[in-house]
Amino acid sequence: MAATIVLFTRDLRVHDNPALTAACREADQVVPMFVLDADLLARVGRAPNRLRFLSSALRELDDELEGRGGRLVVRHGRVADEIQRTVVEVGADTVHIATDVTHYGRRRERILRERLSAIGCSLRGHGGSITAVEPGAVRPDTGRGHYAVFTPYFRRWLDTPMRRPLTPPVTVRVPDVASEPIPDAADFGSGSPQLAVGGETTGRKLLEWWLSGPVTQYAQDKDVPAADGTSGLSPYLHFGCLSAAEVVSRTDASDPGGLAFIRQLAWRDFYHQVLADEPRAAFADYKPALRPWRSDSHAVAAWRSGLTGYPMVDAGMRQLLLQGWMPGRARLIAASFLVKTLRVDWRIGAEHFERWLVDADIANNRLNWQWMAGTGTDTHSSRVLNPLRQAERFDPHGEYVRRWLPELAHVPGAEIHRPWRAGVPAKDYPPPIVEFNGM
Repeated sequence: MAATIVLFTRDLRVHDNPALTAACREADQVVPMFVLDADLLARVGRAPNRLRFLSSALRELDDELEGRGGRLVVRHGRVADEIQRTVVEVGADTVHIATDVTHYGRRRERILRERLSAIGCSLRGHGGSITAVEPGAVRPDTGRGHYAVFTPYFRRWLDTPMRRPLTPPVTVRVPDVASEPIPDAADFGSGSPQLAVGGETTGRKLLEWWLSGPVTQYAQDKDVPAADGTSGLSPYLHFGCLSAAEVVSRTDASDPGGLAFIRQLAWRDFYHQVLADEPRAAFADYKPALRPWRSDSHAVAAWRSGLTGYPMVDAGMRQLLLQGWMPGRARLIAASFLVKTLRVDWRIGAEHFERWLVDADIANNRLNWQWMAGTGTDTHSSRVLNPLRQAERFDPHGEYVRRWLPELAHVPGAEIHRPWRAGVPAKDYPPPIVEFNGM
């Protein structure tokens, strides 16, 4: 039987991996392959946090494969060129790949299919690898290609049968084929100094910890940034170190915390099904903007640096720069400030998040930004999050702000959210760049 190739993309795992499972079932020898895509690296070269996480994820994937008698084969170049070269080298008749919804992923698959067909090799795409429910599996009765409102989508999503997680292959036999070394994180430049990285092994340990108890508090704590009440699993889901289908299947939906957590995973699927049907939504308004965007380079610079004068906004933006991550509530507050208060184009915010967020993917990042900007799927597109009201509700004692704005650490209690009232000099912390009710 001929060898076959598994091209890893956003499914960097051996557990519950449909492409890897099919390849090991159908062939005696398998080439588990990852291509450091020259075209993609040129586009994300300014996102060192994601690249550093990728390096760690590839090393842990290689370790997982070695534990099964295999190894990861790494190449650097254009995907179609490297895959075609390997197909010829090992005499492969099939290449397996996880299907994706992004424009880039679709284009990659189309080019691969055409290139491989010309040399008598087939490309097999495997759904259900990146999301818990495959985009397109849940459709509205109206005949439209996707749900535009989350709540009815979620009801249908909950009733949709999900596949059972696949067990990892016991053995992976790899033919004699050359591999380049996995790049070191340092090769991708400096990023956030407190960035946490990992891969499948680390992600599965984190999942075990999360499901052992902390998830039960998720409904109460998810919107309280100082509580650290979120799972921290989003980077592992983004890179496919964890299977979304497995995470859902292992979470107890009868527990309020578990159900709230599953709901967030459904939001992830929701945006993937929107993007699958409306690929332009990655860069164009899903719905027309109600007002024109403003150009204000000084305000944008203050927002990016965490120097807007509003501690609840600035704390999130400082955490982003230091850790490459921020909790969901902090993301909403920061995004609302940029697009609703400063009236700056959401694409500017999305690009900044993609520069720093380790878990930034096209579907969730771009469509969440549009949701807040009022150009996406939000049915209450006029909503504005007042950072002072948000601080009073979600950080009443200033714990989150005090953690990330050391220059305000001496300001007691809730006074920290209005440093201009507490007499903090402008040389230590800037005054607000705009006014809000409640100042």
